[in-house]
Amino acid sequence: MQPTLLILAAGMASRYGSMKQIQSFGPGGETIMDYSIYDAIRAGYKKVVFIIRKEFKQDFAAIFEPRLEGKVEIDYVYQEVAEGRTKPWGTAQAILCGKDTIKEPFAVINADDFYGRDAFEKSYKFLTTDVKPDVYSIIGYELLKTLSDNGTVNRGVCQVDAEGNLSAIAERLNIQQQDGKILTDDNQEPKELALDSKVSMNFWCFDPAVFTYTENMFREFEAANRTNPKAEFFIPLVADQFIKDKAGVIRVIPTSSKWFGVTYKEDAPEVKAALEALVAAGEYPPALWK
Repeated sequence: MQPTLLILAAGMASRYGSMKQIQSFGPGGETIMDYSIYDAIRAGYKKVVFIIRKEFKQDFAAIFEPRLEGKVEIDYVYQEVAEGRTKPWGTAQAILCGKDTIKEPFAVINADDFYGRDAFEKSYKFLTTDVKPDVYSIIGYELLKTLSDNGTVNRGVCQVDAEGNLSAIAERLNIQQQDGKILTDDNQEPKELALDSKVSMNFWCFDPAVFTYTENMFREFEAANRTNPKAEFFIPLVADQFIKDKAGVIRVIPTSSKWFGVTYKEDAPEVKAALEALVAAGEYPPALWK
């Protein structure tokens, strides 16, 4: 079966302050998502599913349907804010929103991150040759190459065993570089992280069997956090428990791609400059869809 690309675009962008998922960054007015979809199509993907808030559907359709018509199949699923909360339950619960739509192996990415061509090519190869109900993967980026100069970031920090499989992953918060060191300000140890630590940028490759495992785990998480409006059900939480339960393996696939993204408004000029440099180098055409 041909794999699907699932794009997480339902977040409220609280730190950024606007709907950055559909902001133009490319020289032809492209969003960051456009570059991900372009790379996915040339890697071999034939279908894209957007996870969005239902109220965003009209905006998304107006932007993407004319651009992608005849190039790739698109669909939408919706993640809404539960009663008593100010934002959705998080990335792992977002995946569950696709369980009735996606019946084939799939990759998961964030809408507002640039991942690079190499990452999509490696994910497509994995999803068409190696994925199984008990064999998943994550595209691993070097921590130092994923930081922002404009504030702290959160990252899923990976531990990788001798076979190249994920042995543990922990969501670390408030990461930033200070005096040549990468430090965190959360309640976990260690406080200093290695510059070349492999981290998750939320580029995962799954078999649809992940839906059942995640759904069972979410029921417990939701019951335990009903009165905690800030609790979030992250994909790394599911991945870490999957490994601890010995339910299967998650391969860490290193990529040579450079990651960049928009966490803060101040990141936007840097993203635009990076995209312009890639266009100038011939990596992408000046207008993706013409």
